[in-house]
Amino acid sequence: MGLAIVLDQLTKYVVMKSLRMYDSVTVIPGFFNLTYVRNKGAAFGILSGNHGIWRIVFFVVVTLVAVAAIFSMIRKTSERLSLWAFSLIAGGAIGNLIDRIRFGEVVDFIEWYARSYHWPTFNVADSAISVGVGLLVIEMLFMNKTELGESAKS
Repeated sequence: MGLAIVLDQLTKYVVMKSLRMYDSVTVIPGFFNLTYVRNKGAAFGILSGNHGIWRIVFFVVVTLVAVAAIFSMIRKTSERLSLWAFSLIAGGAIGNLIDRIRFGEVVDFIEWYARSYHWPTFNVADSAISVGVGLLVIEMLFMNKTELGESAKS
């Protein structure tokens, strides 16, 4: 969890110090740029049109509740994959929470695209959350197969 937070905040710091807002640096032509933008909303800009302090309060409260739930799940599991998954999700959520508290919005900079299709710009915290969710899905699929195999043997 700590590593996700540190990497997220460090990469955002470097981007903010190296680029001006909306500047873009091509890393892999036609595929990957570093583009400095800020997202006032949730994933993919959801709720970005809402203004004022209430938007920030909403995101802070929702994030704190989610992180508290994740910490509860971490305490209840001994599965290594679950621990990694929950830690990545919590670290990503906390990384973006730090931005919301500091700036009222989240710093994004990773831009993937192919021709005219652009994936919404994101950051290391978003990546940690996505990888964590992916690990949980893998674990659930694996557990379901194990449970099905064991019940078929009985």
